[in-house]
Amino acid sequence: MSNVTLTIHLILALVLIGIVLMQRSEGGGLGIGGGGGVMSGRQAATALGKVTWLIAIAFLITSLTLTILTARQQSGDSVIERIGDSTVASEEAEGDDQFGGDSLLPPSLPDAPATPPKAE
Repeated sequence: MSNVTLTIHLILALVLIGIVLMQRSEGGGLGIGGGGGVMSGRQAATALGKVTWLIAIAFLITSLTLTILTARQQSGDSVIERIGDSTVASEEAEGDDQFGGDSLLPPSLPDAPATPPKAE
């Protein structure tokens, strides 16, 4: 279910980017230099503007759906529990070590020399 929703979400994101780029520019950014000012009336909504709103609403709905699906999947676990499980598993693996997993040094074989050989 989440994979289908994620795929739809990504397609909607790409379509929304394309639709926004296709719209006509109406002046400077943040309304600066747009002309008309306060006295101008609101422009009539174009078909492209309506489609942009529909795609944006669908994008927000899929975002919320993905958030809810992820929260349901992760509801039983917390990050601390997952970290605790991995450290317990790694400690058990070290305890099973045949060379005595207490030491941080690599195990040395009984017949191996204690010091490295001299360089010649």
